[in-house]
Amino acid sequence: MDRFEALRLFTRIVELGSFTRAAAVLDLPKATATHAIKELEARLGVRLLERTTRQVRPTLDGRAYYERCVHVLAELDDADSALTATARDPHGMLRLDLHGTHATGIILPRIDEFRARYPRIELEISSGDRLVDLVGEGIDCVVRSGVPRDSSLVGKRLAVMPEVVCASPDYLQRLGTPRHPDELSAHQAVGFFASNRDLRYPFELTVDGQLREYRLNAWISVNDAACYVAAALRGCGLIQLPRHGVERYLDDGRLIEVLSEYASPGVPVSVLYPQHRQLSPRVRAFVDWVAEVFVDKFGVMAVG
Repeated sequence: MDRFEALRLFTRIVELGSFTRAAAVLDLPKATATHAIKELEARLGVRLLERTTRQVRPTLDGRAYYERCVHVLAELDDADSALTATARDPHGMLRLDLHGTHATGIILPRIDEFRARYPRIELEISSGDRLVDLVGEGIDCVVRSGVPRDSSLVGKRLAVMPEVVCASPDYLQRLGTPRHPDELSAHQAVGFFASNRDLRYPFELTVDGQLREYRLNAWISVNDAACYVAAALRGCGLIQLPRHGVERYLDDGRLIEVLSEYASPGVPVSVLYPQHRQLSPRVRAFVDWVAEVFVDKFGVMAVG
């Protein structure tokens, strides 16, 4: 194994915490990976990795060496991309994690276009509302709503999705239709919380030029977008979410918009990826393509 391939292997082992997983990602026999790291440690004269039966972790020297390797490999990828056909015809496996609504409603309906443009890229897509560890799970990039909170990720804003407050006709018949946001205190909501339960999302509306938060009572709370809509359809309460996720229910009358004269702030959506992946031709290809898809859907993206 040449020097640069050994560095790539080492960084993957650190990121995935496993010889086995790193070898699988790079399509290497585990024995080859083990031998290559032993040779690397022997050449450097230091121990880079601490091995236990459950996990592999970098030593103090290994962590410092990893940081330098990430920088060197990123520079090498950038040089290769600029001088070879890889940038024009990227290839290989691209691992994505997509929010369920984005996946089924916006991205996957046009994924054949991505395939036509980049026929040598293979896709592996996981989907859901949970937060993922991009580095630990070997994921190249994600598409997510909200303001990114992980400073270790590089982000590109794709759009700000218009929001709507709505409820089922049955709910509005039972509890009435709010005419002003101040009336929300007499209403029920379907609660929505983050997967780790440390963040619950209030309603946000602009009143007299100021953005205000409204925390409604909720007898049911969920952490999944599909469950959120399903609960509203059954009359469980008001919901606030991007309009595109409930467009068909608004059109057929199963959900009714309320408080439309009070603007919602909208939900930003971004594509995020680890810093060491920002120069990958495969990631660049997907980021550029998915940006076009969201511009087509929501118009010119916001800066940020």
